[in-house]
Amino acid sequence: MTLKRLSLVALVALMGAALPASADNAPAPVKENGWAPSAGDEIRFNVLRQGNAFGSHVVRFEEGAGGLVVKTDVSLRAGLGPITVFRYELNAQETWQNGELVSVTGRVNDDGKRGTVSASRQGGALTVDGTAFKGEAPESAVPASHWNYAQTKTNQLLSTEDGEILDVTVIPKGRETIRAGGQQIEANRYLLDSDIDVDLWYDDEGRWVKLAFEARGQQIEYVLDRLY
Repeated sequence: MTLKRLSLVALVALMGAALPASADNAPAPVKENGWAPSAGDEIRFNVLRQGNAFGSHVVRFEEGAGGLVVKTDVSLRAGLGPITVFRYELNAQETWQNGELVSVTGRVNDDGKRGTVSASRQGGALTVDGTAFKGEAPESAVPASHWNYAQTKTNQLLSTEDGEILDVTVIPKGRETIRAGGQQIEANRYLLDSDIDVDLWYDDEGRWVKLAFEARGQQIEYVLDRLY
């Protein structure tokens, strides 16, 4: 199981197409004045592997000198009792100012394999210096941190692990009732069609509320700790 599969930030679109959701099961449009992150918000997921604890994925929003700061911390561990056989850690930070991405930093340890990225906006373009890519990011690229509903409207993601520019195909899969934050809620499901199938759920406010995928025959699921 590779890091990019676990962190879901290196989703490369497959050749071929899938059918869109039928009209009677299409995702509801996100409210015009839906959720927008503000300082103090926190998104906390418990990550499960085959229904068992696997780690956590936490996104925190803070007020910074340069705008709204978004901090992502992911920690996953698989082991046999006290013996760790796999470990993954990601620490990333985005800064947004008036709705525009102005900088991204990130570092990852994928069971000993490391990557970094540092990107900043210079002269209107986001210049990336990463382990996997150096240069200007496409204007449409969105950081692959999943909290941002804009991810469902783009075909390019910026890896917060190593700066790679990732081509993706996002397919609406309709509405579902899911359990999030200890409650039953209505959410819109999207498939990121890739070398593995990754499902993301957002509620009608545009809040990220669930994630799931299968890797090496094992089901990985993100369970929202509480609604935000």
